[in-house]
Amino acid sequence: MDNKTDKIASTFLGKKVEGSELYNPNLLVAVPRLENRQRYKINSDNLPFFGTDIWHAYEFSTLTKQGIPITRLMKIKYNCDNDYIIESKSLKLYLNSFNMTKNGDNISECLKVCKKIIENDLSNKLQTNVQINFLEDNAQRVEIFEGFQNIMTLVDENSLKIDTFKEAPELLEIEQNNQTKEYYLHFDSLRSNCRVTHQPDFGDAFIYYKSKKHITESSLLKYLSSFRCEYHFHEECCEMIYKRLSDKLDKTDELLICALYTRRGGIDICPIRYSKNCQLKDTMKLTDLNTYARNGIRQ
Repeated sequence: MDNKTDKIASTFLGKKVEGSELYNPNLLVAVPRLENRQRYKINSDNLPFFGTDIWHAYEFSTLTKQGIPITRLMKIKYNCDNDYIIESKSLKLYLNSFNMTKNGDNISECLKVCKKIIENDLSNKLQTNVQINFLEDNAQRVEIFEGFQNIMTLVDENSLKIDTFKEAPELLEIEQNNQTKEYYLHFDSLRSNCRVTHQPDFGDAFIYYKSKKHITESSLLKYLSSFRCEYHFHEECCEMIYKRLSDKLDKTDELLICALYTRRGGIDICPIRYSKNCQLKDTMKLTDLNTYARNGIRQ
């Protein structure tokens, strides 16, 4: 791994930050996507996918000018075609800097002011258009990835032996079909580790592809399990899975990868990547800033 990238990402890790409950945009840290993309031969100037990074910050809190506390779930959205991601610890510290900051004469005005400030700060730091929304308790709640089948129901557990826990694309096996088929797969035991803290990250991976080729479920299960001892950011893992599977499929095949990670520190990250010809539209509910789109009890 690039030590420079790791150093940038670890700016605030393990450190006491003074005055962190008063607004401070300097707490935000941007981490370049380039190093990991170069390693896996993903051309940033001609990405093989579209995609969005969705974040949920469950503990955003601030004050009106009268000291009235407001707490909301904040949803963040930005495309994957920019050069940076935000480091999650820095985002948490930055959002915490609103805790004792007073804005607006009433709740509605306060949230409007915070929305404008946060969108501007994140857009400037990431050098891309960042959108946010505060979700109320009455926000629309939708289930996503309905109809996706747990991959464990498609394999014989008794015949499985998994002993590779570093990312290994050679585990993937392909069968050729006579006709094009669609596959809707769910892996509920995705685990990787933060590349800086080495703390484990757990999530659900959702994979859709349409092809005459069939990636055998047993080999796909082994491949996804091979992330268990990898050290990467969530967005990197999603792109790595996409790249490895797209290398096995034909260029005209449809492919979608989404990773819904379990929250840590009150924040979760949900990257989604899909081919330019992908027709699977229902999953886009995840990117709707007005809805709370989840799947399963761990999200």
